[in-house]
Amino acid sequence: MSNKISVTILTKDSQKYIEECLQALVRFDEVIVLDNGSSDRTIEIAESFKNVLVKRDKFIGFGPLKQLAVSYTSNDWVLSVDSDEIFSEDLVSEILALKLDKKAVYSILRDNYYNKKLIQCCGWDNDFVERLFNKKEVNFNDKQVHESLVIPQDFTIVKLKNSFKHYTFDIAEELLYKLNKYSTLYAEENRGKKNSSAFIAFSKATFAFFKNYILQKGFLFGYEGLLISISNANGVFYKYIKLYEENKK
Repeated sequence: MSNKISVTILTKDSQKYIEECLQALVRFDEVIVLDNGSSDRTIEIAESFKNVLVKRDKFIGFGPLKQLAVSYTSNDWVLSVDSDEIFSEDLVSEILALKLDKKAVYSILRDNYYNKKLIQCCGWDNDFVERLFNKKEVNFNDKQVHESLVIPQDFTIVKLKNSFKHYTFDIAEELLYKLNKYSTLYAEENRGKKNSSAFIAFSKATFAFFKNYILQKGFLFGYEGLLISISNANGVFYKYIKLYEENKK
């Protein structure tokens, strides 16, 4: 018998990939789509799938939203998926056939794409992410951005054999939008908790570029490697500059 697993997905104006994303998940008996303000066809598309239940809420941070999505699930086992991720048939079959251990969290290799090109540099390669867990033992933390699972120390991390496609960005404008949004969330979340300055922002951004472009071989991936390296460095710079400004208030 197939495992009883609920899938959770956060959405906002996700119509570009949501149909392909959900089509890959039709073999799961329950998919919770938690939308936070879509104005495109995201909800219409999601509601066309029989195994999908759509919920709505305002944006309260990525960690809290993922916790809320988990609270709507009816199964103990939860698979967290992003709306721009496409699971292969082989990966779905592997997940449904697993002998699940509630003291384990299951990690999946994420293949990251920029404009449909697989990127294997800048930290985008060998990108295993913890996604399948038992909600009675594990859940997401409260972070506004860069949320993650809180995993007990005695748990085992099991890496699955198959990977999924992650269509991160198609154009530079999308990179810039995420950079601005995430840096603001970081600054607001860490106001009064972490120190920052113009020098800290500059030095951390400089090292981020060197790490991405040189150490993580962005220079081997043409304009995409350069764009990603510069964008990552800018993201680091602005999150610390914004934090510096927040701390001065």
